[in-house]
Amino acid sequence: MKDFIASLYWRGMIHDMVPGTAAHLNEGMAIGYVGFDPSAPSLHLGNLVPIMLLKHFQEAGHKPIALVGGATGMIGDPSGRSKERVFLTEEVLRYNEASIAKQLEKFLDFSTGPNKAILLNNFDWFKDCSFLGFLRDIGKHISVGYMMAKDSVKKRIETGISYTEFAYQLLQGYDFYHLHLHKNVTLQMGGSDQWGNLTTGVELIRKKSQCHAFAITAPLLTRSDGTKFGKTDAGTNIWLDPAQTSPYELYQFLLNSGDHEVEKLIKIFSFAKKEEVEALILTHQSKPETRLLQQTLAKMVTSMVHSEAACRQAIICSNILFSHTASTDALCALSEEDILRVCATIPKVHITRIALSAIDSVVSLLSVATKNCIMASKSEARRVITSGGIKVNKVLITDPYQKPDFILLHNRYLLVQKGKKNYYLIVVVE
Repeated sequence: MKDFIASLYWRGMIHDMVPGTAAHLNEGMAIGYVGFDPSAPSLHLGNLVPIMLLKHFQEAGHKPIALVGGATGMIGDPSGRSKERVFLTEEVLRYNEASIAKQLEKFLDFSTGPNKAILLNNFDWFKDCSFLGFLRDIGKHISVGYMMAKDSVKKRIETGISYTEFAYQLLQGYDFYHLHLHKNVTLQMGGSDQWGNLTTGVELIRKKSQCHAFAITAPLLTRSDGTKFGKTDAGTNIWLDPAQTSPYELYQFLLNSGDHEVEKLIKIFSFAKKEEVEALILTHQSKPETRLLQQTLAKMVTSMVHSEAACRQAIICSNILFSHTASTDALCALSEEDILRVCATIPKVHITRIALSAIDSVVSLLSVATKNCIMASKSEARRVITSGGIKVNKVLITDPYQKPDFILLHNRYLLVQKGKKNYYLIVVVE
């Protein structure tokens, strides 16, 4: 057995821990779980931290359980929220559960060994639970004062909290008790905002079973400005589903991590030995301009979340815009979907196919024909071209008056690069 707790401390992944947890885990293989809320059809990058808790737990020789909250998702956890959740329909919840379950199977080993992972859904034991039975068997053991003392409740008292969300911690506490009773689970893990819910389960097990149970929370990842890590500048989530956040977008997001946060992230998401990671950090610190840690982090997480093939394609897409050595062949090899992903954030200029065929020179194409969106005038276009500042589909343009009979990417796109950093996508429409 590896020392799971020592590893978590080094990785900076412990925020709170029930006393005695380390000694308990050192006794031999333990069974622990993390719950996942099916409030969306995909997990997001922030969820990857509790997933890594389970992965490191399994790597240390313990048995992990991933619990999808099919029942608790019908209520909604008030933790970290300033107002009531909007209820999802049962149809939507069941769809989300299936999608999340499929995602979780990618990260843990469910196939072999005594510590192979288990995937469960708490809807299976809550669906036949009666309200009166729950109040008598569970509610009786947790006082209102105990529940009111939880941060997730205290922060909502002023803005308002329904009995439904107030009682959420009882449901999550019962999950822990049920798993302890039927699966011999002794540990629950989660984010630091879950501490109140986790300790309710510990207390319930103590009162109902006269047994010790344990809990660990990891810090919520935040950026230097205090915002949650895993969200774009626009506030949208970076999803683990490639249909919602492409491997290229995930790769780029991680590649743009700051030096102040990447050292923390590499420890959390890496499975390399401590000595190897610390040597990598020292190499990066000696030459931070190479962005070694950012590149390593982006490759590692993108490969883990998607696949090595998807990561390689993301790197190719990234190089199209950001590498000075990117070739026309590499650009032409991209699928139309990849081109649109690469160009998602750059300005787009539309021109009809008839109008394109009538243009006599590149100068005209870059100015008048594209409504001066790329160049303010023909004279500016001539000056930038003669100074070597224009590429079309990664080919350097040297003659301002050449006819723009370029081969269109997928018969409708031209990628124009002005200088080192400015890009435009000309889209040909019928």
